[in-house]
Amino acid sequence: MQDQDRIAVQELAPTEVGELDLYQKREKIYTRKIEGLYQRYRLFTGWPLLLGYFLLPWFNWQGQQSVLFNLPARQFNIFSLTFWPQDFPLLAWLLIIAAWGLFAVTVWAGRVWCGYTCPQTVWTSIFMWAEQLAEGSRNRRIKLDQSPWSLEKGLRKLAKHSMWFGFAAFTGITFVGYFSPIRELLPNLFSFHLSSWEAAWMLFFTLATYINAGWLREQVCMYMCPYARFQSVMFDADTLIVSYDPRRGEPRGSRKRNSDKSEHQLGDCVDCQLCVQVCPTGIDIRDGLQYQCITCALCIDACDSVMEKMDYDPGLIRYTTENALEGIPSRVLRPRLIGYIAGILVMIALFSYTVASRVPLRVDVLRDRNQLYSETSDGLIENTYTLKILNMDQSPHQYTLSVESPHALKWIGEQAVAVEAGGVYTLPMRLQANPDDMRSPGMDIEFVVTNSDDPDQKASTESRFIGATSR
Repeated sequence: MQDQDRIAVQELAPTEVGELDLYQKREKIYTRKIEGLYQRYRLFTGWPLLLGYFLLPWFNWQGQQSVLFNLPARQFNIFSLTFWPQDFPLLAWLLIIAAWGLFAVTVWAGRVWCGYTCPQTVWTSIFMWAEQLAEGSRNRRIKLDQSPWSLEKGLRKLAKHSMWFGFAAFTGITFVGYFSPIRELLPNLFSFHLSSWEAAWMLFFTLATYINAGWLREQVCMYMCPYARFQSVMFDADTLIVSYDPRRGEPRGSRKRNSDKSEHQLGDCVDCQLCVQVCPTGIDIRDGLQYQCITCALCIDACDSVMEKMDYDPGLIRYTTENALEGIPSRVLRPRLIGYIAGILVMIALFSYTVASRVPLRVDVLRDRNQLYSETSDGLIENTYTLKILNMDQSPHQYTLSVESPHALKWIGEQAVAVEAGGVYTLPMRLQANPDDMRSPGMDIEFVVTNSDDPDQKASTESRFIGATSR
């Protein structure tokens, strides 16, 4: 190869080499307390959830705990309804309705569920309140963490973590109270008579609450919650989001309260950083839509308070849509949102009808497998069965039993039984048939159990009667 055909290669070394740490240490977020219109709204969404969670197990309904998931008895009592493992399809149905509801809310208003009602947000807010109570305002907390350890710092930290752990323990005890009668659980707790599973789950849920709401906080929303990842699929240009209006706010810059912004060629944003300081996930909403935003509207209340002091119009940061920011009319009702709402209404109607028409009675039959049939001294063919009658109601009932078959069968055993509330009655019985009446070696039969107090309430199950014909 000739010299003129060669390409000169020069090794270039970067002047500065940096390292990218994929496992960076979390930078602690010091949130600033703010009050405003939307924070008052959050009181009406968060506190009912909080109070409902803690108070619901203490209410009695018809002589028993209003909500109790009794796993050893395989009974799930929700007010006047009792569900059993056989009703798990109803639970799956309910979860599907909830998922569709979440999808519809996301299409309409983004992550408003996260900002106002999500348990992680509600419990974290309580923990932040305890932190502010023990350690003071945002600036005082920053100075406290930067200062060397002292008696005051130790006492403030101890007070904060004591309140955290106390509230987490209260949460764990209440959680176990949904599965074990809470009026018995507390005396057993203080007398150290808890079962191993009660103690284990109480400790687990206490630690989970303490870590998630006290230490992880925004990390749960940003990295652990799958909703933050798939929400972008549900968004469109007409989805209601918390957004900063750059046309109005830029260029940003500080100024005096009564100064003329037009003289400095500035927008409405005074670059006070208050919207960043109040954000529980530590983002700057002025950078545009970000998946970390939980739509809590803290930045809206913070910005509106500054706009009020500056005598500017509120709404520099507001609930709006991408289309509205671009000057395009927004649509609330879109085909996708209408489809979700229609689907939810249909599923709720079908679910409600299924629950309302549900018969709280079940019967199972087990045929004797040791022998196909036997012959009595009278020459009759006999089959042996075991019936299990499950009273899924919260009241005892009297039931009558019968069998439907193509040919006459003689019932040997009880045909009227009483079953206690939530009880299972096991009944061994026999059926006899004349071989002269049988035209085939076997026939389908149906056992029917009827509520004596309500004849319309009945349950049935199919089985087989096997024998030999006379031919």
